[in-house]
Amino acid sequence: MDSSLLINLSLLIFGILVLVFSGDLLVKGSVALANHFKISSLVIGLTVVAFGTSAPELVVSLGAALSGSPDIAVSNVIGSNIANIALVLALTVVILPMPVAAQSIKRSWPIMFISGIALYITMYSGVITHIEGIALFLLLIAFIISSLKSSKKFPQTNSIPKPSNKHKIWVYVGFVLVASVGLAFGSKLLVNNAKIIALSMGVSERIIGLTAVAFGTSVPELTASIVAAFKKETDISVGNIVGSNIFNVFAVIGITSGIHSIPLNFAEFQLDLYVMMGVYLLLFIFILPLGYLLKKNENTISVRYKQLSGGRISRVEGTILFLLYVGYLILIFNT
Repeated sequence: MDSSLLINLSLLIFGILVLVFSGDLLVKGSVALANHFKISSLVIGLTVVAFGTSAPELVVSLGAALSGSPDIAVSNVIGSNIANIALVLALTVVILPMPVAAQSIKRSWPIMFISGIALYITMYSGVITHIEGIALFLLLIAFIISSLKSSKKFPQTNSIPKPSNKHKIWVYVGFVLVASVGLAFGSKLLVNNAKIIALSMGVSERIIGLTAVAFGTSVPELTASIVAAFKKETDISVGNIVGSNIFNVFAVIGITSGIHSIPLNFAEFQLDLYVMMGVYLLLFIFILPLGYLLKKNENTISVRYKQLSGGRISRVEGTILFLLYVGYLILIFNT
């Protein structure tokens, strides 16, 4: 590897680190401000934190679209959604099998699947238009409103820890401002150097977006989930990762295409979309307690489904997801 390429690789890694630091700082500052103004933990979780963890994907995709790299803008989201389940969630449950809240099975997963179908439909024509972007963003608003209304039906299994009051409010405002600058700076480093490396290695921007860029923007979720698993904090649920995937489509693609339409070659992304939807379906099979649903008693399967109190994903299932992710990487690099 020549020195110039080594510099580009170093800058790419530095860009990822800046994104990780900035995303974490944005969430901390935003949560602190929300708590200061007495916004409920449910609203914080559905808006501030969920959007904050999707901020790296948003700034990378928007920056890529505006700089003339639409393949990176789209592949970043698809690759992140695949990695969130088949890498982040998989490695986490390999360390520690985790319970799955009923809300994830009955409500969050179906919405994630619908978001995947919506992404497929908007990409099919070969361009994600401004109108389609606005429509996706409106679906995000509907999702947030629906989540608020359904909060009484499903008990909250996770809570957002309140920060200490040792800092003044202006410090948290500073966190948000510094994080915003860091996200913009880190995304520019990541996208620009990923393009240079792709061209020098003869690899398409789509492949770089699906792998290096997608992994970079998923690092915050990966780090947080694995650390939580080592600490045996089982309150980290599938719903958190599913929610991130929903935001990636409705918010990241919605806002990006709403600002700048995204032209693309649909045929190039068909395999990746099928893998994403396949991973979604496999996750549903894993988190669904089939033994309970198929148990012979006086209730029908539909009644037992409505009465579900939750599920569980095991180490074996996590290993299967991870091996599928490795196989997917091998496949796309070979093709």
